[in-house]
Amino acid sequence: MFCNQCEQAAKGVGCTTVGVCGKTGDVAALQDLILHQLKGIAAIAVAGAKVGVVDHDADVYTTQALFTTVTNVDFDAEHLSGIIHEGADVKAALLAKVVAAGGVVDATDAVAFGPAADLAGLVAQGEAVGLFSDRNRDENVQALQQTAVYGLKGIAAYADHARVLGHENPAIYAFMHELLAALSDTSLDLNAWVALALKTGEVNLWVMELLDAANTGAYGHPVPTSVPLGHRPNKAIVVSGHDLKDLKELLEQTEGLGIDIYTHGEMLPAHGYPELKKYPHFYGHYGTAWQNQRKEFDEFPGAILMTTNCIMNPRETYAVNIFATGRVAHPNAIHVDNGSFQAVIDRALAMPGFVGEFDGGSVMVGFGRNAVLAVAPTVIEAVKSGAIKHFFLVGGCDGAKPGRSYYTEFVEQAPDDTIILTLACGKFRFFDKQLGDIGGIPRLLDVGQCNDAYSAIKIAVALADAFEVGVNELPLSMILSWYEQKAVAILLTLLHLGITDIRLGPTLPAFITPAVLQVLVDTFDIKPIGATATEDLETILGVA
Repeated sequence: MFCNQCEQAAKGVGCTTVGVCGKTGDVAALQDLILHQLKGIAAIAVAGAKVGVVDHDADVYTTQALFTTVTNVDFDAEHLSGIIHEGADVKAALLAKVVAAGGVVDATDAVAFGPAADLAGLVAQGEAVGLFSDRNRDENVQALQQTAVYGLKGIAAYADHARVLGHENPAIYAFMHELLAALSDTSLDLNAWVALALKTGEVNLWVMELLDAANTGAYGHPVPTSVPLGHRPNKAIVVSGHDLKDLKELLEQTEGLGIDIYTHGEMLPAHGYPELKKYPHFYGHYGTAWQNQRKEFDEFPGAILMTTNCIMNPRETYAVNIFATGRVAHPNAIHVDNGSFQAVIDRALAMPGFVGEFDGGSVMVGFGRNAVLAVAPTVIEAVKSGAIKHFFLVGGCDGAKPGRSYYTEFVEQAPDDTIILTLACGKFRFFDKQLGDIGGIPRLLDVGQCNDAYSAIKIAVALADAFEVGVNELPLSMILSWYEQKAVAILLTLLHLGITDIRLGPTLPAFITPAVLQVLVDTFDIKPIGATATEDLETILGVA
C-alpha cells in the first residue's frame, strides 16, 4: 500500500500500512485497480471519439468510479469489487462499439486488463498495479500526474452531484477520458503535464459552474439565513456530506412524521436554499466538521445519513444508527439506495430523539454570490470610504492533523475593518465567532460548500470589474486549508485563473516535488502558511 492523496498522509509522505483515513491495504489496492481499469476505458473512449463513438454508460461509470476513490468515500472492499467487475462489462461494451465503428485501440495493459474472479485475486492485481503514475518516469512528471489525477477525482465528485440533478456536459466527460488515457502516454513531457494540470483546473471551473446551475436551478439561490446550533424535543435525523438531492428527498419523506432534520459538516449551507428551508422540520445544525463525527455521532439520539464523502469508521456504539447512500460505502454502515430512506426513517422513529430543548446559539449562512452581489454597491462604497480595508477568503477542507488552529487565530486576529469570506468545512474552526459587521455587512460571510468556490470566484470577479482592476489587484487574500482531492481541483482552478499569492496549509501536498513547488512559487507566488497567523496578517496588511 502507498497512498499520498490527502493532507494527512503519514509522516507527510504517504500511508504504507493502513490509511490515516482508516482504509485498509485491501481497499487501497482495489482503488488503485479501479484507476488502472479506468485508464483502459479511457484509452478506448479516446479512440472511440475519433470515429464518432460516445458512450454515456462509460462516461457515467468513469465519473462514479473515480468518485469512489476520493478520500473518505468507500471503505467497503466487497462494494469496490463489484465496481471493478461492473467496469469490465462497461469496457467490453465500449470496445465492441469502437471496433465496430472502425476505431483503432492500442493494446495497453490497462486495455487488456481483466479482473480476477474473487476478492483476493483483485487485491493481488491492485497490489501489482500500485500507483497509477508511471514509476519509471521522472519524479516531477509523476508529481504532476498525481496532481492532475487527484484534481480529476474532485471533478468527478462535483460532476456526479450535478448529474443526479440532470446537468451534464459531454466536454467534461471527454476530458476525464483524455487525462486518464494520457497516463499511458510516455511521450508526454513535463511541460505537457503542466498544461494538463492547468487544464484540469479549467475543467473544474466548468464543473463548478454546472453544479451551481444544478443546485440553484433546483433549490433557488441561497439567502442569508440564521441556523440554530441547538436542538428541540423531537425525533431526529442528521445528514452529513454534500448532496442536496438526498437531503431534499429525505425532507419530503419525513414530512408530518414528527422527525426533525439536522445538518452536519458541509451540509450546513443547505439551510440557505429557499426550496429546502421551506420545510418546517428542517430545523438546525448539529456538530462541526467531518473529523469530529465519531464523538458527535456517538452522542446523537437519532439516525445518521451519510451522503457523498466524509464518512469515518463508525464506532460500534452507533454503527446500527448510521446509513450511507450513493457512492458512500462502509462495511460497518447500512447502505440504502438513493432516494429510498425508509430504513433511516424507521431507525429514527425507534430512537429516543432529543428529549429536552437546548439553545446553542446560531450562525448565519446563505451568502452566495447573489446575496453578496445584491449589496455590492454598499460594499464598494465601504471600500472607497476606507470602512473596509481588506477581504480575506479563509476556507477549504478541515482535518485532524495539528496546525489547523492557525485558521482560527487568523480570523480572530483579523482587524475589525476586514471582511472574512469562508466556505467548505474549514469554516468550522471559526464559524460560530461573533465578528460583528461593517455598516450592516456581516464581517463573516459563509459562501457555502467547497463546490461553492464558484460563488467566491464570481464575487471576486464582480468586485474586480467594479473597481476596474484585475482580481490580483483587489485588497483580497486567499488563506486556504486543504485535505482531499476536491481541494486540489479548486486550487488548480485558481491557478488556471491566474490567481497569485495564495497561502496554503497546514502542510503542502506530499505528492508535490521541490522542483514542481518551485514552478508554482515562481509562476503563481503560491506559498505555505506562515509559522503564525500574526506574522502572515502583518505581512499581508503591510504592518511588518
